[in-house]
Amino acid sequence: MDTNQIKETIEMISEENLDIRTITMGISLLDCIGENTAATAAAITRKITTKAAHLVEVANAIESEYGIPIVNKRISVTPVALLAGQDPHPDFVLLAKTLDDAAKAVGVDLIGGFSALVENGCTQADLALMHAIPEALASTERVCSSVNVGSTRAGLNMDAVALMGQVVKEVAAIKPENAMKLVVFANAVEDNPFMAGAFWGVSEGDCAVNTGVSGPGVVQRALAQHPDAPFQEICEVIKQTAFKVARMGQFVGQQAAERLGVPFNIVDLSLAPTPAEGDSVAQILETLGLSHVGTPGTTAALALLNDAVKKGGIMACERVGGLSGAFIPVSEDANMIRAAAAGQINLEKLEAMTAVCSVGLDMIAIPGATPATTIAGMIADEAAIGMINNKTTAVRVIPVPGKTVGESIEFGGLFGRAPIMAVNDGDASVLIGRGGRIPAPLHSFKN
Repeated sequence: MDTNQIKETIEMISEENLDIRTITMGISLLDCIGENTAATAAAITRKITTKAAHLVEVANAIESEYGIPIVNKRISVTPVALLAGQDPHPDFVLLAKTLDDAAKAVGVDLIGGFSALVENGCTQADLALMHAIPEALASTERVCSSVNVGSTRAGLNMDAVALMGQVVKEVAAIKPENAMKLVVFANAVEDNPFMAGAFWGVSEGDCAVNTGVSGPGVVQRALAQHPDAPFQEICEVIKQTAFKVARMGQFVGQQAAERLGVPFNIVDLSLAPTPAEGDSVAQILETLGLSHVGTPGTTAALALLNDAVKKGGIMACERVGGLSGAFIPVSEDANMIRAAAAGQINLEKLEAMTAVCSVGLDMIAIPGATPATTIAGMIADEAAIGMINNKTTAVRVIPVPGKTVGESIEFGGLFGRAPIMAVNDGDASVLIGRGGRIPAPLHSFKN
């Protein structure tokens, strides 16, 4: 790097909130399956505490040496529903506590993979894990959970959608904050380093390092220097900025992998905002010319941003994966929080935006009285968008007991503050109660 590039990178870090949002070590636990849950738990502890023993130490050393902030150190593991083995009555709460204890032992912030992949149907183990999610999240501090209920190839498992609507309600009834650690997917990816949806897919290797990079502030500052530029020039600015950010992510990931003695896997270049001022995806959209996020034109601006970020990242790295693009969580984005609190953006507009962004309805607080069938309907809508458009979509909503529209809930830190948003008061119970499957779309048949 020449002197100007070094200076530019320092400014990105010190003034524009550029950081490595996460180093996530993926660990396969398939070789930990024992004859019963207790044996499996013991093997899980041994493997995680061995493989990730130096993960935090290495990340801290890189952060110190290069002055690059690394916000979170995380682990993702094989979807835990697959670890039931021969045990006819697997104790998934025990496995969740085992993951939590292992995460604490090695010092990581979060561990993902208390998950089930049920787009094609549910095994008894899948069902047991889904029913165990409320207790598992209530009994642990660092465990994150996800369930994949649909895909373009398989269609939508509407029985699982209905069940997860109820599970979300049960999780939040115990403690609303627990719902932040649960996400329901369609077309979930196997190498996602971001929580709550991270898990280590069965097609991945035994162990590898992924990095997740974020830099909404960097992109916004770059665009602010081109207030009258046409769209072609705007796209080029975003691509060039994303290129620089992704390069940093690859450098840090390769350094970490080399020091840990494991392969480096992917960079996920996702514009993941925080509640800090100047670290907002919504602000990028407003810099493009919207009076506020939610204004007509918001979806088009987000589509441009998402595509340009991916193009820049792909050119910068050997492997770009995960959910690379732009996230639109409400509670974690200062400008999004303001727009939601002022009634300038609603759930329907957010749903439209999910058709062109990286994930879906994310970190949205809704009234605690919202029926489970309505939540299931929200999950079904998002999953349908993912299924038809061959993209990842997800729902992470928090029904807050005792709260109504106009109130808010404070999460603190990176999770921010969530205004309670209005939910359509229509009744989806008959639709959700039909059960069965929504078939895969015609364009899924590509063999």
